[in-house]
Amino acid sequence: MEDIIENKNEPEEYKDKDEDEEEEEEEEESGDFDLTAEELEDLEEELSEFESQTSDHRLVPGRPLLGEMIFPPSYKENSPKEKMLLKFAENFWRQYTHLYPDREPLFMCPVNECGLEKFVSTTLRPTLLPYPDLYAWDQCAKFVSEYLSAQFLDPPIEPPSHLYSPNTVLKLQVGNCFNFSVVLCSLLIGAGYDAYCVTGYATKDMCLMDETREECPMLEKPKETPDDSKTKACKKYAVKPPRDLRSKFELSQEVKKEAKIQAALEKARKESEERISEDEKPKPDPLYGLRVHCWVLVLSGKREVPENFFIDPFTGKSYSTADDNFLGLESLWNHENYWVNMQDCREGCKDLTFDLGDPVKWEFMLLGTAKPLLSIPDMEEEEEPAGEEDDDSDKDKAIFNMPPSWVEPIEVSPKEFETRSPEGKKVIQYKKSKLEKWAPYLLEDGLVSRHTVYYDNEYTQEMEIKEWFKNRQDKLEMKAIKRTTGTTTDYFAPGRGESLRAHVYKSMVPETERTMVFYNEPRVDGLQKREEKPMEMTEHFEGRSDFLYYRRIVFSKRPKRVAIAGMPTEVNPRPIQKITERFHRNREKPPSEDVAERIFLIQQDRFRLTYHRDDYHITASRWEFLKPNHLGEKGTHVNLTPETSIYYQVEPIEKWNKQLYVYEMLISLLEAENKAKDNVRRSESEVMDILNLRNQEMQDNELTLSVYDTERNETSKKQREAMAAAMEEERVRKAILELDYLAPFMAKLGDPEKLTKWQTVKLKEDCLADLKQRLIDKANLIQARFEKETGELQRKQLWYQQNQMSMSREDEEAYLTYCGEAMFRIHILEQRLTKHKERAPLQYLALEEKLNKDQRLFEHLLMD
Repeated sequence: MEDIIENKNEPEEYKDKDEDEEEEEEEEESGDFDLTAEELEDLEEELSEFESQTSDHRLVPGRPLLGEMIFPPSYKENSPKEKMLLKFAENFWRQYTHLYPDREPLFMCPVNECGLEKFVSTTLRPTLLPYPDLYAWDQCAKFVSEYLSAQFLDPPIEPPSHLYSPNTVLKLQVGNCFNFSVVLCSLLIGAGYDAYCVTGYATKDMCLMDETREECPMLEKPKETPDDSKTKACKKYAVKPPRDLRSKFELSQEVKKEAKIQAALEKARKESEERISEDEKPKPDPLYGLRVHCWVLVLSGKREVPENFFIDPFTGKSYSTADDNFLGLESLWNHENYWVNMQDCREGCKDLTFDLGDPVKWEFMLLGTAKPLLSIPDMEEEEEPAGEEDDDSDKDKAIFNMPPSWVEPIEVSPKEFETRSPEGKKVIQYKKSKLEKWAPYLLEDGLVSRHTVYYDNEYTQEMEIKEWFKNRQDKLEMKAIKRTTGTTTDYFAPGRGESLRAHVYKSMVPETERTMVFYNEPRVDGLQKREEKPMEMTEHFEGRSDFLYYRRIVFSKRPKRVAIAGMPTEVNPRPIQKITERFHRNREKPPSEDVAERIFLIQQDRFRLTYHRDDYHITASRWEFLKPNHLGEKGTHVNLTPETSIYYQVEPIEKWNKQLYVYEMLISLLEAENKAKDNVRRSESEVMDILNLRNQEMQDNELTLSVYDTERNETSKKQREAMAAAMEEERVRKAILELDYLAPFMAKLGDPEKLTKWQTVKLKEDCLADLKQRLIDKANLIQARFEKETGELQRKQLWYQQNQMSMSREDEEAYLTYCGEAMFRIHILEQRLTKHKERAPLQYLALEEKLNKDQRLFEHLLMD
């Protein structure tokens, strides 16, 4: 074995076929076959069936046929290095089959889409797509599982004869497990993972992507972590609980009785679960352990991967390397090398070691591998002469490395990345549940996902439905429907006018049972939740300046009235029976003046007040008022009797006994009652408006389009094109005006279509005079600046001469610095003036020459 493996990189020369065999083949090819008419018809039918089955690869409507695709030369022919690699692979395969005749043949050199043999490692094309979501392995696996449609191996116990490139698979959006794995492994390697394609054996459910016996991931509840903050701290001087005077014998008997009941229930539950699991247990698979499957292995190390794991490309789920679904492993490969598993797989993949540098457990094909070989430290190194070291260096130089991939770069357009699934739809069936996915903007109502839970495995009786939406104008994100209770819950994103967050209802009819949850931060009233029943309404608030956090309204039956034509429905509102308001503690007020609960008994004409309790009191002060007749009416006398106010005060206050204080309290409570009534009517009106708006939104189903979505937003696209055209016209017009030196002078003459001789002479003289004046003005401006700088320097020098004896060293340094800068500016201005005087005559002559050659002036100037 060792002698053969050492020479595995040296291809053997095989003899050609015997001359007798070649002659027999030639005779068979050129021989005459006598076929009857019936046999010819049967042969034509078989060939036509074969062509119809193999020629059509368009399983997804709108996708190209394999025969219609154009491939580059690398798909149709092998490079010299690839031909050498195929010889190495053939030599390796022959040695492997000779040493292990009982093992299955290796999957090494399948045929690509152009009918050419390619080594599997060169079919991988590491690529990092420009989408942030595809930088993580789970998002890559999810994208591949959603983007492609699965085709199962036929026969299931043999690997495929063809292996298409990742680009072709993505264009067709159809592939088997090998195609899925090649695409996923290319993306993972491009994202920096140590990923490999694995060929081996798996269970029937894994090979056929059957998830009907698995729970949907959306039904998995997150693990609850114990919250230590909720545990109450034990106070040192806490009141001891009262003694338990119950009989310990009776308590023990009750505990035993309860334990027996729980044991019986647990036993019944286990029996039911065993019966259900036995019914749902899959039937024995006659091909168990023989079904070929391909998946992806990710090794630990790179990208902070803590441990090795498998990825099933069909579902995109991760599994442990010891999972029972994987029954054996033949070989694996990446873009650099090919490894054969030499370990025992009778227990599946549980006991496999994925140290690819161990030559005892993994046999590699090429020496140029990135995996370091295991070294044995106990062995003594033998001294070698200098000549042998040179030979080793020559061998290192002669190591054959994997040729580059023959596949074109993988490309996925933004539209294809957004659409994902073929035709934009995909259905996944789980245990008693079904998950449906759609591409954004595919459905008119913006539905992108739906998860349905059923009572049975036949998917006939619905129990619960959850729907997810995107790009809805009404900000609807999710809808949950429970068939058991008949309730529907709508969840909204922030941005609605009424700040609605969730709406739980059974019917959209007003004055029925419903719950509305709001985003309280944007609302002025701080409303967080509103619960409504046919005769009740409860509101919860947060963050209010008046410390109100609770309001409960009780209605009475609406009296029957005769409806008048044209009269609005608000004329006959529900009568308010009782309003209860509760407030948080306001630390700026004393407890005896800070109201905790306020109750308006409207039909009984009573007010009830309960104040906050002080920290060192066990009771709170209370008031109860009887509303006097004609309270609050102008010009009426109000009689206050002892029955008007009944109170209990913890600490007596003198002002409470005065009638003026009681009267002012009644007036304030009357105003608060009227305000509370207005708030209730306003809440009822808001509920009606929300229901009407929701009914309208459910009928319209309008979707929002981003201004950056150039493919769907036609209005924005036309607007941008119009703006671009207008900007281009303005740019051309400005360029023409800048180049046309006669434009301002033609405008003075009214832009005549044809010039007279007098106008031509006038235009030329005005244009030359304007240039001459501009040149003179520029020269005067430079001269004025030169004289100004020179004068300031002279004044500075005179000041220095007068104060030279009394100046400090810092003043002298500042003077010298100023003189240096001033001399520099004067020198620059002097150079500019000199250059301007030299260029001015040349500019004048150049303009005169342009005017003489101008087509609009040439006719009359030529006559002169």
